[in-house]
Amino acid sequence: MQAVSFYIVYPLIYLIAMLPFSLLYRLSDLLYFFLRLSGYRRKVVYDNLKNSFPEKTEQEIQHLCNEFFKYLCDLILETLKTLRMTARESKERCVFHTPQWLDTMYGQKQSFIIVMGHYGNWEWAGPSFTLNTPYQLTVIYRPLTNLYFDKMMIRMRTRFGTQITPVNQTLRHMVAHRNSTSATAFIADQAASTANSYWTTFLHQDTAVFNGPEKLAVKFNYPVVYINIQRVKRGYYSVTPELLFTNPAETKENEILETFTKRLEKDIIHDPAIWLWSHRRWKHTRPASL
Repeated sequence: MQAVSFYIVYPLIYLIAMLPFSLLYRLSDLLYFFLRLSGYRRKVVYDNLKNSFPEKTEQEIQHLCNEFFKYLCDLILETLKTLRMTARESKERCVFHTPQWLDTMYGQKQSFIIVMGHYGNWEWAGPSFTLNTPYQLTVIYRPLTNLYFDKMMIRMRTRFGTQITPVNQTLRHMVAHRNSTSATAFIADQAASTANSYWTTFLHQDTAVFNGPEKLAVKFNYPVVYINIQRVKRGYYSVTPELLFTNPAETKENEILETFTKRLEKDIIHDPAIWLWSHRRWKHTRPASL
C-alpha cells in the first residue's frame, strides 16, 4: 500500500519540482486558497499563536494565522522544489554568510553541533551550508513511516553532499566520525516528552526541550552553533551561523538548552509567520515535580 500511494503521488511531486519559480508561487497562492477552505489545523495554529502572543488583538492573531498558512504553502512547494534545484539556485536563493570564526574552526579541525528550529526554510539551509563551507554536514532526522517517501526525502536532502542520520543512531554516528571535521545539525524545537527533557518557558508557555543536543555537545565538547534564518523576500533567505558556546564542557546544566530556546524565541518574535505553528508543540504538560 505504501508503494501504491507513493507512485500515485510522485509524478505530481516531480512535475511541481520542475516548475519555474514564478509558476511555483502562483501554485502556492492557489494551494493557500484551498487550504483555507479545508480548515487544515486552523484551530491548532490559532491556539498556538493566541497562547504565544497574549498581548496581540484578535485581529492581529487572525492576520498571523493567514500569514502563516501563506508561508506554509510556500514552504511545502519550496521543499518539493529541492528535487530539481541546481547548486546555483540554492546558493542564490539561500545566501550563506560565512563568519571568520567558522573558517578558523575548520582550520583547527574543530567539529561542532548545530541547533536550529523549524523556522524559515530549514530544508534549504542544509544545502546552503554544504555548498558554502568545507564542513561535512550531517543532519539528524526522524524517518517517515512511508519508506518510499522517506527514500525520496533522503535523496532530496543529500543531493549536494549533506549526510543524514536517524535520530536513534546519533551517538553511534558521532563516535564513528569523531576524527573527522564535521557539523552535526539538530532541529531541536520538536515536542519533547517529559522524559529526557528540560522544562522552560518558551513563548509564554511551559515547554519541554530535548536535552540530547546539550548532552552530546558536553560529551564531545563540541562548540554549539545556532543557525539564524531570515526571510529576505518571497523565495529568498539569508543564513547566518552564530557561535553560542565554544567550550560546552564548562557550561552549567541546561545552559545550552536555555540559550538556544531564547535565541529561537527572539527570531520567532521578529517574524512569527515563518515558524511551524501547525506543529502540536505544547501537547505535554509540565509535571508537578518540575
